[in-house]
Amino acid sequence: MVDLTYSNGALTARLYGEIDHHIAPRIRSEIDMKCESLRPAVLILDFKAVSFMDSSGIGLIMGRYRCITLLGGRMEVVNIPPTLAKIFTLSGIESLGVMK
Repeated sequence: MVDLTYSNGALTARLYGEIDHHIAPRIRSEIDMKCESLRPAVLILDFKAVSFMDSSGIGLIMGRYRCITLLGGRMEVVNIPPTLAKIFTLSGIESLGVMK
């Protein structure tokens, strides 16, 4: 699921396990609640411990991008495992300039 930490204006969401259509809504809700209450300058989505992701994971990223930019912040997507790299490339997320 997700572990959230906040430090120096950055909210880090460490995602783990599988992200599918059952789990994505819960993750989305947790991240959105923290973003709305803390209004971080940066939202970091850390995918280091994600073992599987379907298209709902892409929706999760795109929705959080929209949310954080509406709040005046920016987003970074970090530690993308090689097993998920193709999904990120095919989805066009690279064009957002958020992948680090």
